[in-house]
Amino acid sequence: MRDDSEDDPGARLMLAWAGGDESAFDGLVEAYSGQVYALMTRFLGRHSGREDLVQEVFLRVIRARDRYEPRARFTTWLYRIVYNLCVNETQRRGAQGHVSIERSSQGVDQPGAGPLEILDERAVGPAESMERDDVVRQVREAIAALPASQRMALVLAKYHDQSYSEIADVLGSSEKAIKSLIHRARETLRATLAPLLAEERS
Repeated sequence: MRDDSEDDPGARLMLAWAGGDESAFDGLVEAYSGQVYALMTRFLGRHSGREDLVQEVFLRVIRARDRYEPRARFTTWLYRIVYNLCVNETQRRGAQGHVSIERSSQGVDQPGAGPLEILDERAVGPAESMERDDVVRQVREAIAALPASQRMALVLAKYHDQSYSEIADVLGSSEKAIKSLIHRARETLRATLAPLLAEERS
């Protein structure tokens, strides 16, 4: 893969830091900690360990300082670290069945449009708001029940503007396999949420 560091602000900061510019690491944290936190939240849900996991991501960045090479976009490299940590955390909590996705109306959990684009942005009354909270909860639980690779591929494609080839690099897979993963994830969500979609249309 060619070196795109000139067009990649994260790679430029990482290389500057590796070259001795200590302030560049602060720039990395400032520029990318929010994206890491958002990805953690969308994958794992709103659990109390997210902040510690974000710190662990940047500890791994620190450990990679002297061996980093910009062979992929910095976000692709960074998201690979996030994915590996998320999988480890999911396995650690595997006895719980699946991750818990709580209701929220703020921050990175803003309902916006769910994976099937079934939510709108119109102001609603209290009863409708409660119904929408239930819709959001069911959508998130359906996403949380997906296999880790499908869930991460879907989240990266929908919320983090990653191309199929970039997602393939994150997950250590092929572009063809990623297309299949995302297709299966969407089909699973459609099947799981079919009763909900029927209620929305009625």
